[in-house]
Amino acid sequence: MASKQTAQPQIQPSGFDFLTRLKKNNNREWFNDHKTEYQQELARIEIFAEALLENLSAHDVIETESGKKSLHRIYRDIRFSNDKTPYKSNWSGAFRRATKYRRGGYYFHLEPGNSFIAGGFWGPSTEDLKRVRDDIAFDPAPLRKIINSKAFINMFGALQGEQLKTTPKGFDAGHEAIDLLRYKQFLLIRRFSDKEVFSPSFLKEAGLTFKAMRPFFDYMSDALTMDPNGLSE
Repeated sequence: MASKQTAQPQIQPSGFDFLTRLKKNNNREWFNDHKTEYQQELARIEIFAEALLENLSAHDVIETESGKKSLHRIYRDIRFSNDKTPYKSNWSGAFRRATKYRRGGYYFHLEPGNSFIAGGFWGPSTEDLKRVRDDIAFDPAPLRKIINSKAFINMFGALQGEQLKTTPKGFDAGHEAIDLLRYKQFLLIRRFSDKEVFSPSFLKEAGLTFKAMRPFFDYMSDALTMDPNGLSE
């Protein structure tokens, strides 16, 4: 019978202990010998993901059907990688927002010494990137208000993501918002120490982090789904 501790949506140190040992013994033989332990730790992560989805669904409409289905496989795709180790050394998952009018994705990554809650736009299409840049170029004030707010800075520090080193095609290098126009990705990231991840309050903090992304997501959703007259397309 499962213990009460196992049923709680709280990240346990044992889950990180397993990942640490897996990283040192990243081969199929070791993994198969410890398959039962892996399944026990995975079950704990599934419970956490289910609780996180429930928390998220209280303030947003999510396409992801269950916490279990949000989780990424621990098996690495090594077909096109020089790194042939077969397993990831983290637990992670993602939640998709529902309908084309709610843009942006939520992500969580749990790894010894490298845990974070993130969200945003990892790989916007060429068309979407152009629409966002056009909106910023027309009036950067709404986006600046969001990312310069005390709440945003306290939670995420700054907008993150890969940027061009040059001026994006079709835009003026002297534009007042050239710093924003250079972004190729738009990411919000909040990092957590291992101690914070193991805290009973981590689930709540993860949920609050996701909720704090909403002003940015609402802005981006409008930019990506509204026509020049401000009407939904």
